[in-house]
Amino acid sequence: MKSQIVFLIALLWGLQAAHAGQSREPNATEQPQEPAGSWVIQVTPYVWATGLEGDVSPFRQGPTVRVDKSFSEVMEDLEVAGFVNIWARRDRLVLSGDVMYVSTAGSGSTGRLPAIHLPGTGGTLPAGSELSAGVRSKQFMFTVQAGTRIIDEPGFTLDALGGLRYWKISNEATISAHSPGLGTIRLRHDENFSWADPLIGLRAFAHVNDRLSVQTQADIGGFGAGSNLTWSVLATLNYSFSDRLSASAGYRVLKVDYEHKGNVFNTRLAGPVLGLTYRF
Repeated sequence: MKSQIVFLIALLWGLQAAHAGQSREPNATEQPQEPAGSWVIQVTPYVWATGLEGDVSPFRQGPTVRVDKSFSEVMEDLEVAGFVNIWARRDRLVLSGDVMYVSTAGSGSTGRLPAIHLPGTGGTLPAGSELSAGVRSKQFMFTVQAGTRIIDEPGFTLDALGGLRYWKISNEATISAHSPGLGTIRLRHDENFSWADPLIGLRAFAHVNDRLSVQTQADIGGFGAGSNLTWSVLATLNYSFSDRLSASAGYRVLKVDYEHKGNVFNTRLAGPVLGLTYRF
């Protein structure tokens, strides 16, 4: 987390210095006007300090496990995380994309057990054996939406959007069983599942003063086509350093309820966000 924040600050400083000589003061009542037919693109890498709660069955026909982790607990298992949002507009046409990739790894072990059978080995471990297991989980989510600007007033805009949210969940489990008589037996199981949800949503942006603005974006979807239901809400307060560069802080919630053929992914991710936006 600290390294991600340091990276954003360094990027912010570098971009601000690069454009210090060519940026004018932002105006709350006059948004920058682009020539008709030209594209305006915004790229926002961000940090999401999310916790995780819900019910998960990482393997088909496996047990459903209740998960309730704070952000600090998620960070203990975190290997890699990346988040980026891309927004574009040409006249009244608007496009929105959001990408999330998270890789976590956790492990655990047992004390001495009674005699147990190991599926796939054809054998039974005698009493006194020990088990250890590690699970690596990767989550990839991509949301793409397109729509139209339905309100375009000085200081306030409102966009109507529709699109898809794609999920892919990959899990890898490694189990080691050790017995004084049989030695160590290792088993590995990989599994992944994916789905796509149709979405409808809105995005609103309003100036507060010359440098401050607020933005909200919400969507809902699934409707049984992929997941039973999914929805998300993002609200941020933004500070403009120039027409091209701004920083944002806010809160995001993402909920999904998916269950299909023994795979369960019914989770709620929620927490503060910190982002840096560069406008082309």
